[in-house]
Amino acid sequence: MRYYLLTILLATWGVSSCSDKATQTATTYEQEIMTYRQHYKEDFIKEERSPLKGEDTGFIRFFPINESYKVMAELNLTPESPVFELPTYSGKTKSYRKYGVLSFTLKDTLVELSVYQSQKLMQQEEYKNHLFVPFTDGTIVNAETYGGGRYIDLSLEDVKDGKIELDFNKCYNPYCAYAGGYSCPIPPDENKLAISIRAGEKAYGKEIEH
Repeated sequence: MRYYLLTILLATWGVSSCSDKATQTATTYEQEIMTYRQHYKEDFIKEERSPLKGEDTGFIRFFPINESYKVMAELNLTPESPVFELPTYSGKTKSYRKYGVLSFTLKDTLVELSVYQSQKLMQQEEYKNHLFVPFTDGTIVNAETYGGGRYIDLSLEDVKDGKIELDFNKCYNPYCAYAGGYSCPIPPDENKLAISIRAGEKAYGKEIEH
């Protein structure tokens, strides 16, 4: 009997302990994203070329934080990919090269996204490891997100054993989502997803001027 009671107590403690750890992890992650979003808004005020003034950042909106949109992606390199000119919404082009293809499962759906490397930025020490993922998804249909697409920034330093973490809770709008006159890269056709990704930044909550 004593052994049975001890087993029950240990099992109960174990479940409680695991539950507490899971809750603590979830809370820590939410705090991380909330801090990220706060800094994101603050950067708009500090950035010299920002399309927003301080009071305008109140119209920046986000989907609820959802950790299921943080995934580990396989990075398949494409070293033979040529440099190409990526169109922007201002009519100009920017030189990029496809660095690789990210493969991952999201909501039981196999998804692939191409990741690019800016030929201009890689010449700068500060951005030499920068990787760029522009994309659109099904949320543009009902204007939940900016129709011109959203972006995710990654770093070569985050690649571990051919994999990299991809967190859509950190995807953001280009400056073109807030004002005209900016040269924002247009997501290539290969990065136009049918799946809806309800994470990260939503469409700006105020009418913009072009």
